[in-house]
Amino acid sequence: MKRAIRIVDGIFAVLLTVIYFFIITGFVCMPDKMVVRNSADRVIGKCYSVSLVNDESVDFQSAKTVGANSAKLKFLGIIPVKDQEIVKAETRRVLVSGQPFGIKLYTNGVIVVGTKDISVNGKTVNPAKDAGIQIGDVIISINNQKVYSSDEVEKILNDNNGEDYIITLKRGEDYKTLRLTPVYLENEGCFKAGMWVRDSTAGIGTVTFFNKDAGTVAALGHPITDVDTGEIMPILNGEAVETSVTSVIKSSANETGSLCCDFLSKSIGSLVKNTNMGIYGNYNTELDLSPYPEYEIASPQEIEKGFAQIICTVDNSGPQVYSAEIVKISYTEEVKNMIIKITDETLIEKTGGIIQGMSGSPIIQNGKLIGAITHVIVNNPLKGYAIFSQTMIDQSEN
Repeated sequence: MKRAIRIVDGIFAVLLTVIYFFIITGFVCMPDKMVVRNSADRVIGKCYSVSLVNDESVDFQSAKTVGANSAKLKFLGIIPVKDQEIVKAETRRVLVSGQPFGIKLYTNGVIVVGTKDISVNGKTVNPAKDAGIQIGDVIISINNQKVYSSDEVEKILNDNNGEDYIITLKRGEDYKTLRLTPVYLENEGCFKAGMWVRDSTAGIGTVTFFNKDAGTVAALGHPITDVDTGEIMPILNGEAVETSVTSVIKSSANETGSLCCDFLSKSIGSLVKNTNMGIYGNYNTELDLSPYPEYEIASPQEIEKGFAQIICTVDNSGPQVYSAEIVKISYTEEVKNMIIKITDETLIEKTGGIIQGMSGSPIIQNGKLIGAITHVIVNNPLKGYAIFSQTMIDQSEN
């Protein structure tokens, strides 16, 4: 009898341990906010589901967005895990691309990419650094004169009689006003501020989708950053242009390959928004979108580990579909929502895995757009990170 009781107690203890494990896992790993389009969307990972405090407050048959509602995340639909916010969203469909494009970007202000020591009368000084200017700062104006290009900055700094400059700059989300005192170099016959600035950049990426309802284009899934500072480039204006693939440099362990393209003259559209969730703009209304297939945007909780497909372009035959695998899903990461592995032997033979220029390549699973590739994992180029399509569609409509 005692042995039977011990066995029952052991089973009960194991059961409690398993339940607590799933409760803790759900609390930590499940999202605090869910976007749903139908009642099936309220199931996450088969073990967790969401119950609304007032289930009648959301009409799941309606396409209308009705806003946020209080909800409870439950394990096996019974055991409460944590409070959640649930947002009913309409079903959205987009035209999926996978086509590479050229990026031409001009900044709103100029980015400080370096400061320079200057030798004056046997002493080393650094006027910009002494003024408090840091690498990554965005200079908005000098002496109350707005600046948009490095040429403008150079002209203002060169046209000086030794007086201080009043520099207005943006650092992160904060604006600062600093006083910069230039130094005179006799051998050059001019005053120097001791800083390097940049006002533009260019690169290659992949278009994820065209949102016809909003008239927008979404691409990359990650920001365009300055090559020296790593800071997100603040857009003044930008252009997306068509490209022609010229060659591919394959990826290998610890060395990322790249897609090599020539820029063409045909415009895809304007670029107006550069965020850590991708780059967005308005597409050219004269663009022929008929070749691009239409897919429904998947809710994050619809995504499963296992088979998926990516659409990308690695030669001039246009976007092609290749097999892949979703190996990890994270609901709490802001942008690195998935880890994807390339499994298609044809693509691996051509690229060695994920390469630069493939950022933004759409990911399809169960007939829906679930996300886009964003980064390669350098020591294993067969794997990379991806962002949810839900995040990108929200950004494209914001």
